[in-house]
Amino acid sequence: MPSSISSSEPEVTHTYERSTPVLRFGLAGLVAMVVFATLLGTWEQHWRNTGAGPSTVNSDGLWAMQRRRVDEGEGNATVLIGSSRMLFDFQLEVWERLDGTRPIQLALEGTTPVPVLEDLAADTNFTGRLFVGVAPDLFFSGFAYRAQAIATPTKETPAQRSGQWLAMHLLEPHLAFLEPDFSLFVVLARQAWPAREGVRSRIDVRKLDNLGKDRNSRMWARLETDSAYRALAQRIWAQNFGLPPGVTPAMADRGRDEQLARAVKAVSTLKARGVQVVFVRFPSADGYYAFEQKAFPRESTWDALLAQTGVPGVHFEDHPELQGFWTPEWSHLSASEADRYTAALYPIMKR
Repeated sequence: MPSSISSSEPEVTHTYERSTPVLRFGLAGLVAMVVFATLLGTWEQHWRNTGAGPSTVNSDGLWAMQRRRVDEGEGNATVLIGSSRMLFDFQLEVWERLDGTRPIQLALEGTTPVPVLEDLAADTNFTGRLFVGVAPDLFFSGFAYRAQAIATPTKETPAQRSGQWLAMHLLEPHLAFLEPDFSLFVVLARQAWPAREGVRSRIDVRKLDNLGKDRNSRMWARLETDSAYRALAQRIWAQNFGLPPGVTPAMADRGRDEQLARAVKAVSTLKARGVQVVFVRFPSADGYYAFEQKAFPRESTWDALLAQTGVPGVHFEDHPELQGFWTPEWSHLSASEADRYTAALYPIMKR
Protein backbone atom coordinates (compact mmCIF):
# COMPACT_ATOMS: atom_id res chain seq x y z
CA MET A 1 0.00 0.00 0.00
CA PRO A 2 1.60 3.29 -0.95
CA SER A 3 2.51 5.65 1.92
CA SER A 4 1.46 8.83 0.09
CA ILE A 5 -0.84 9.85 -2.65
CA SER A 6 -0.05 12.58 -5.16
CA SER A 7 -1.85 13.86 -8.21
CA SER A 8 -0.36 15.40 -11.28
CA GLU A 9 -3.69 16.46 -12.72
CA PRO A 10 -3.84 20.24 -13.44
CA GLU A 11 -6.26 22.53 -11.59
CA VAL A 12 -9.36 23.41 -13.49
CA THR A 13 -9.95 27.20 -13.73
CA HIS A 14 -13.46 28.31 -14.52
CA THR A 15 -13.86 31.57 -16.52
CA TYR A 16 -17.16 33.45 -16.31
CA GLU A 17 -18.19 35.90 -18.98
CA ARG A 18 -20.91 38.51 -18.52
CA SER A 19 -22.23 40.10 -21.61
CA THR A 20 -22.49 43.89 -21.73
CA PRO A 21 -26.06 45.06 -22.15
CA VAL A 22 -26.78 46.67 -25.45
CA LEU A 23 -27.45 50.35 -24.82
CA ARG A 24 -28.86 52.98 -27.11
CA PHE A 25 -26.47 55.74 -26.12
CA GLY A 26 -28.18 58.32 -28.29
CA LEU A 27 -31.50 57.73 -26.49
CA ALA A 28 -29.81 57.71 -23.08
CA GLY A 29 -28.12 61.03 -23.86
CA LEU A 30 -31.41 62.51 -25.01
CA VAL A 31 -33.18 61.42 -21.80
CA ALA A 32 -30.36 62.89 -19.69
CA MET A 33 -30.61 66.20 -21.53
CA VAL A 34 -34.40 66.32 -21.09
CA VAL A 35 -34.09 65.63 -17.35
CA PHE A 36 -31.36 68.25 -17.00
CA ALA A 37 -33.34 70.88 -18.93
CA THR A 38 -36.48 70.13 -16.90
CA LEU A 39 -34.71 70.51 -13.58
CA LEU A 40 -32.88 73.63 -14.74
CA GLY A 41 -36.07 75.19 -16.07
CA THR A 42 -37.92 74.41 -12.85
CA TRP A 43 -35.19 76.02 -10.75
CA GLU A 44 -35.16 79.10 -13.00
CA GLN A 45 -38.95 79.41 -12.92
CA HIS A 46 -38.99 79.10 -9.14
CA TRP A 47 -36.82 82.21 -8.76
CA ARG A 48 -38.67 84.08 -11.46
CA ASN A 49 -41.85 83.46 -9.46
CA THR A 50 -40.29 85.36 -6.54
CA GLY A 51 -39.86 88.42 -8.75
CA ALA A 52 -36.21 87.83 -9.62
CA GLY A 53 -34.90 88.32 -13.13
CA PRO A 54 -31.57 88.23 -14.94
CA SER A 55 -28.96 90.40 -13.27
CA THR A 56 -25.23 90.80 -13.79
CA VAL A 57 -23.34 88.99 -11.03
CA ASN A 58 -21.40 91.41 -8.84
CA SER A 59 -18.14 89.47 -9.06
CA ASP A 60 -14.57 90.56 -8.40
CA GLY A 61 -13.96 90.22 -12.13
CA LEU A 62 -16.74 92.68 -12.92
CA TRP A 63 -15.26 95.18 -10.45
CA ALA A 64 -11.84 94.69 -12.03
CA MET A 65 -13.24 95.52 -15.49
CA GLN A 66 -14.40 98.90 -14.20
CA ARG A 67 -11.20 99.54 -12.24
CA ARG A 68 -9.04 98.94 -15.32
CA ARG A 69 -10.90 101.71 -17.16
CA VAL A 70 -8.95 104.24 -15.07
CA ASP A 71 -5.67 102.91 -16.46
CA GLU A 72 -6.94 102.39 -20.01
CA GLY A 73 -7.71 105.94 -21.03
CA GLU A 74 -10.30 107.18 -18.50
CA GLY A 75 -8.00 108.50 -15.80
CA ASN A 76 -9.78 111.87 -15.80
CA ALA A 77 -13.22 110.36 -15.16
CA THR A 78 -15.50 110.81 -12.17
CA VAL A 79 -15.04 107.75 -9.96
CA LEU A 80 -17.38 106.53 -7.23
CA ILE A 81 -16.15 104.55 -4.25
CA GLY A 82 -17.88 103.60 -1.05
CA SER A 83 -20.06 100.81 0.26
CA SER A 84 -23.48 99.55 -0.80
CA ARG A 85 -25.21 102.92 -0.32
CA MET A 86 -23.02 104.49 -2.98
CA LEU A 87 -23.68 101.42 -5.13
CA PHE A 88 -27.48 101.48 -4.71
CA ASP A 89 -28.29 105.15 -4.23
CA PHE A 90 -26.17 106.85 -6.91
CA GLN A 91 -27.72 106.24 -10.33
CA LEU A 92 -25.27 106.52 -13.21
CA GLU A 93 -27.81 107.24 -15.94
CA VAL A 94 -29.34 110.13 -13.98
CA TRP A 95 -25.94 111.71 -13.43
CA GLU A 96 -25.03 111.18 -17.09
CA ARG A 97 -28.23 112.88 -18.20
CA LEU A 98 -27.47 115.92 -16.04
CA ASP A 99 -23.70 116.09 -16.36
CA GLY A 100 -22.99 114.59 -19.76
CA THR A 101 -20.50 112.13 -18.26
CA ARG A 102 -21.04 108.65 -16.83
CA PRO A 103 -19.03 107.92 -13.67
CA ILE A 104 -17.06 104.73 -13.03
CA GLN A 105 -18.73 102.75 -10.23
CA LEU A 106 -16.17 101.14 -7.88
CA ALA A 107 -18.19 100.92 -4.65
CA LEU A 108 -18.00 97.55 -2.85
CA GLU A 109 -20.85 96.36 -0.66
CA GLY A 110 -20.10 95.59 2.98
CA THR A 111 -16.65 97.12 2.63
CA THR A 112 -14.95 100.32 3.78
CA PRO A 113 -13.79 102.45 0.83
CA VAL A 114 -10.49 103.32 2.53
CA PRO A 115 -8.47 100.55 0.77
CA VAL A 116 -9.86 101.65 -2.62
CA LEU A 117 -9.08 105.26 -1.69
CA GLU A 118 -5.48 104.22 -1.04
CA ASP A 119 -5.37 102.21 -4.27
CA LEU A 120 -6.45 105.22 -6.34
CA ALA A 121 -4.08 107.51 -4.45
CA ALA A 122 -1.20 105.27 -5.50
CA ASP A 123 -2.32 105.26 -9.15
CA THR A 124 -0.85 108.27 -10.92
CA ASN A 125 -3.09 107.56 -13.93
CA PHE A 126 -6.07 108.81 -11.93
CA THR A 127 -6.48 112.60 -12.14
CA GLY A 128 -10.27 113.06 -12.20
CA ARG A 129 -12.95 113.54 -9.55
CA LEU A 130 -13.57 111.17 -6.66
CA PHE A 131 -16.85 110.85 -4.76
CA VAL A 132 -16.44 108.81 -1.57
CA GLY A 133 -19.52 107.31 0.09
CA VAL A 134 -19.34 107.22 3.89
CA ALA A 135 -21.37 104.56 5.71
CA PRO A 136 -20.20 105.19 9.28
CA ASP A 137 -20.23 101.61 10.54
CA LEU A 138 -18.06 100.43 7.64
CA PHE A 139 -15.87 103.43 6.93
CA PHE A 140 -14.78 103.97 10.54
CA SER A 141 -14.53 100.32 11.57
CA GLY A 142 -12.36 99.24 8.66
CA PHE A 143 -14.58 96.25 7.91
CA ALA A 144 -13.72 94.98 4.42
CA TYR A 145 -15.94 92.10 3.33
CA ARG A 146 -14.78 92.36 -0.31
CA ALA A 147 -11.23 93.64 0.10
CA GLN A 148 -9.89 90.84 -2.13
CA ALA A 149 -11.51 92.49 -5.15
CA ILE A 150 -8.96 95.31 -5.08
CA ALA A 151 -6.12 92.99 -6.13
CA THR A 152 -8.12 91.36 -8.95
CA PRO A 153 -7.20 93.75 -11.83
CA THR A 154 -3.53 92.80 -11.64
CA LYS A 155 -3.90 89.13 -10.62
CA GLU A 156 -6.63 88.03 -13.00
CA THR A 157 -5.52 85.46 -15.58
CA PRO A 158 -6.53 85.64 -19.27
CA ALA A 159 -8.85 82.68 -18.71
CA GLN A 160 -10.58 84.47 -15.83
CA ARG A 161 -10.99 87.62 -17.89
CA SER A 162 -12.49 85.77 -20.83
CA GLY A 163 -14.74 83.77 -18.49
CA GLN A 164 -16.02 86.98 -16.94
CA TRP A 165 -16.75 88.45 -20.37
CA LEU A 166 -18.56 85.34 -21.59
CA ALA A 167 -20.67 85.04 -18.44
CA MET A 168 -21.61 88.73 -18.53
CA HIS A 169 -22.63 88.74 -22.19
CA LEU A 170 -23.91 85.23 -22.88
CA LEU A 171 -25.36 83.76 -19.66
CA GLU A 172 -26.23 86.39 -17.07
CA PRO A 173 -28.55 88.44 -19.33
CA HIS A 174 -30.83 85.39 -19.68
CA LEU A 175 -30.76 83.40 -16.41
CA ALA A 176 -31.94 84.60 -13.01
CA PHE A 177 -30.70 81.59 -11.03
CA LEU A 178 -27.04 82.52 -11.65
CA GLU A 179 -27.36 85.02 -8.80
CA PRO A 180 -25.12 83.63 -5.99
CA ASP A 181 -28.01 84.12 -3.58
CA PHE A 182 -29.96 81.46 -5.50
CA SER A 183 -27.32 78.73 -5.68
CA LEU A 184 -28.44 75.33 -4.41
CA PHE A 185 -25.93 75.04 -1.58
CA VAL A 186 -26.66 78.57 -0.35
CA VAL A 187 -30.37 77.76 -0.29
CA LEU A 188 -29.73 74.49 1.54
CA ALA A 189 -27.59 76.24 4.15
CA ARG A 190 -30.42 78.65 4.87
CA GLN A 191 -32.92 75.98 5.79
CA ALA A 192 -34.15 75.74 9.39
CA TRP A 193 -31.67 73.11 10.48
CA PRO A 194 -31.61 72.17 14.20
CA ALA A 195 -29.35 74.54 16.11
CA ARG A 196 -26.22 73.04 17.62
CA GLU A 197 -25.47 73.82 21.24
CA GLY A 198 -22.92 76.57 21.68
CA VAL A 199 -22.98 77.61 18.03
CA ARG A 200 -23.94 81.23 17.39
CA SER A 201 -26.08 81.41 14.28
CA ARG A 202 -26.50 84.40 11.98
CA ILE A 203 -28.79 85.16 9.07
CA ASP A 204 -26.78 85.94 5.95
CA VAL A 205 -27.57 88.99 3.86
CA ARG A 206 -30.15 88.22 1.17
CA LYS A 207 -30.45 89.54 -2.37
CA LEU A 208 -31.03 93.30 -2.28
CA ASP A 209 -30.37 94.65 -5.76
CA ASN A 210 -30.13 94.14 -9.50
CA LEU A 211 -26.89 95.06 -11.22
CA GLY A 212 -26.03 96.26 -14.73
CA LYS A 213 -22.92 95.51 -16.78
CA ASP A 214 -21.20 98.73 -15.66
CA ARG A 215 -22.21 98.03 -12.04
CA ASN A 216 -25.09 100.49 -11.94
CA SER A 217 -27.28 99.01 -9.22
CA ARG A 218 -30.94 99.34 -8.22
CA MET A 219 -32.76 97.96 -5.22
CA TRP A 220 -34.69 94.76 -5.95
CA ALA A 221 -38.38 95.58 -6.18
CA ARG A 222 -39.28 92.76 -3.77
CA LEU A 223 -38.00 94.87 -0.88
CA GLU A 224 -40.61 97.48 -1.78
CA THR A 225 -43.53 95.13 -2.37
CA ASP A 226 -42.97 92.21 0.05
CA SER A 227 -43.28 93.35 3.67
CA ALA A 228 -42.06 90.00 5.06
CA TYR A 229 -38.90 90.11 2.92
CA ARG A 230 -38.37 93.74 3.92
CA ALA A 231 -38.69 92.83 7.62
CA LEU A 232 -36.18 90.01 7.11
CA ALA A 233 -33.65 92.48 5.69
CA GLN A 234 -34.19 94.74 8.70
CA ARG A 235 -33.59 91.82 11.09
CA ILE A 236 -30.38 90.98 9.25
CA TRP A 237 -29.07 94.53 9.71
CA ALA A 238 -30.11 94.51 13.38
CA GLN A 239 -27.70 91.62 14.01
CA ASN A 240 -24.87 94.14 13.62
CA PHE A 241 -26.26 96.83 15.91
CA GLY A 242 -23.58 96.54 18.53
CA LEU A 243 -19.88 95.87 18.97
CA PRO A 244 -18.62 92.55 17.60
CA PRO A 245 -17.82 89.87 20.21
CA GLY A 246 -14.56 90.65 22.00
CA VAL A 247 -14.33 94.26 20.77
CA THR A 248 -14.30 96.89 23.50
CA PRO A 249 -15.22 100.58 23.07
CA ALA A 250 -11.54 101.48 23.43
CA MET A 251 -10.62 99.08 20.63
CA ALA A 252 -13.37 100.56 18.45
CA ASP A 253 -12.00 104.07 19.06
CA ARG A 254 -8.49 102.99 18.05
CA GLY A 255 -9.90 101.44 14.90
CA ARG A 256 -11.75 104.66 14.05
CA ASP A 257 -8.60 106.74 14.54
CA GLU A 258 -6.62 104.36 12.34
CA GLN A 259 -9.16 104.65 9.50
CA LEU A 260 -9.14 108.43 9.79
CA ALA A 261 -5.35 108.53 9.58
CA ARG A 262 -5.33 106.30 6.50
CA ALA A 263 -8.00 108.42 4.80
CA VAL A 264 -6.15 111.66 5.56
CA LYS A 265 -2.92 110.32 4.06
CA ALA A 266 -4.62 109.04 0.89
CA VAL A 267 -6.62 112.24 0.37
CA SER A 268 -3.47 114.33 0.81
CA THR A 269 -1.81 112.38 -2.02
CA LEU A 270 -4.84 112.79 -4.27
CA LYS A 271 -5.13 116.52 -3.61
CA ALA A 272 -1.46 117.02 -4.41
CA ARG A 273 -2.15 115.45 -7.82
CA GLY A 274 -5.09 117.78 -8.44
CA VAL A 275 -7.86 115.21 -7.83
CA GLN A 276 -11.12 116.68 -6.52
CA VAL A 277 -12.43 114.65 -3.57
CA VAL A 278 -15.93 114.92 -2.07
CA PHE A 279 -17.30 112.78 0.76
CA VAL A 280 -20.99 111.82 0.63
CA ARG A 281 -23.20 110.59 3.48
CA PHE A 282 -26.30 108.88 2.06
CA PRO A 283 -29.54 108.51 4.06
CA SER A 284 -30.31 105.82 6.61
CA ALA A 285 -33.40 105.55 8.78
CA ASP A 286 -35.10 104.06 11.82
CA GLY A 287 -33.14 101.28 13.53
CA TYR A 288 -30.06 101.64 11.36
CA TYR A 289 -29.88 105.41 11.81
CA ALA A 290 -30.34 105.09 15.58
CA PHE A 291 -27.47 102.59 15.75
CA GLU A 292 -25.18 104.86 13.73
CA GLN A 293 -25.99 107.85 15.91
CA LYS A 294 -25.09 105.90 19.05
CA ALA A 295 -22.04 103.95 17.87
CA PHE A 296 -20.57 106.46 15.39
CA PRO A 297 -21.49 109.99 16.54
CA ARG A 298 -21.20 112.56 13.81
CA GLU A 299 -18.78 114.83 15.66
CA SER A 300 -16.14 112.10 16.09
CA THR A 301 -16.58 110.55 12.64
CA TRP A 302 -18.02 112.64 9.80
CA ASP A 303 -17.04 116.03 11.21
CA ALA A 304 -13.58 114.77 12.11
CA LEU A 305 -13.13 113.32 8.61
CA LEU A 306 -13.88 116.62 6.89
CA ALA A 307 -11.77 118.62 9.33
CA GLN A 308 -8.73 116.37 9.05
CA THR A 309 -8.82 115.86 5.27
CA GLY A 310 -9.77 119.43 4.42
CA VAL A 311 -12.16 118.43 1.62
CA PRO A 312 -15.89 119.12 1.29
CA GLY A 313 -18.63 116.69 2.20
CA VAL A 314 -22.35 116.38 1.49
CA HIS A 315 -24.37 114.99 4.42
CA PHE A 316 -28.05 114.31 3.84
CA GLU A 317 -28.91 115.91 7.21
CA ASP A 318 -27.54 119.26 6.04
CA HIS A 319 -29.74 119.65 2.96
CA PRO A 320 -33.56 119.68 3.06
CA GLU A 321 -33.70 118.51 -0.55
CA LEU A 322 -31.87 115.31 0.46
CA GLN A 323 -34.34 114.36 3.17
CA GLY A 324 -37.68 112.56 3.17
CA PHE A 325 -36.64 109.71 0.86
CA TRP A 326 -37.80 106.13 1.46
CA THR A 327 -35.28 103.55 2.64
CA PRO A 328 -37.37 100.34 2.76
CA GLU A 329 -34.93 98.28 4.83
CA TRP A 330 -33.46 101.31 6.66
CA SER A 331 -30.16 101.45 4.75
CA HIS A 332 -30.74 101.90 1.00
CA LEU A 333 -33.04 103.95 -1.19
CA SER A 334 -35.76 102.30 -3.24
CA ALA A 335 -35.16 102.19 -7.00
CA SER A 336 -37.36 105.17 -7.90
CA GLU A 337 -36.18 107.19 -4.91
CA ALA A 338 -32.56 106.65 -5.94
CA ASP A 339 -33.30 108.39 -9.25
CA ARG A 340 -34.83 111.38 -7.48
CA TYR A 341 -32.04 111.45 -4.92
CA THR A 342 -29.28 111.49 -7.55
CA ALA A 343 -31.05 114.35 -9.33
CA ALA A 344 -31.30 116.27 -6.05
CA LEU A 345 -27.69 115.51 -5.20
CA TYR A 346 -26.30 116.71 -8.53
CA PRO A 347 -26.54 120.53 -8.07
CA ILE A 348 -25.16 120.25 -4.54
CA MET A 349 -22.16 118.23 -5.73
CA LYS A 350 -21.55 120.67 -8.60
CA ARG A 351 -21.46 123.57 -6.16
